[in-house]
Amino acid sequence: MKFQRIQDLRNDNDISIKKISVDLGLHRDVYSRYEKGVRDFPIDILIKIANYYHCSIDYLVGRTDIKEINK
Repeated sequence: MKFQRIQDLRNDNDISIKKISVDLGLHRDVYSRYEKGVRDFPIDILIKIANYYHCSIDYLVGRTDIKEINK
């Protein structure tokens, strides 16, 4: 399943697939497949991406438009 918001966040922050894949400790092709929706994001990767962008997983997957994390 493709979550457009994840790709949009990367593009809005001018981050290349190469950079984010290195930052997350993933092979570039694997991350690219996740972002394109060819492979499903494992929960541990969604957590890493949410931490990377300082937002909730619900925001990443489009369940809410509120980016901030409840503290």
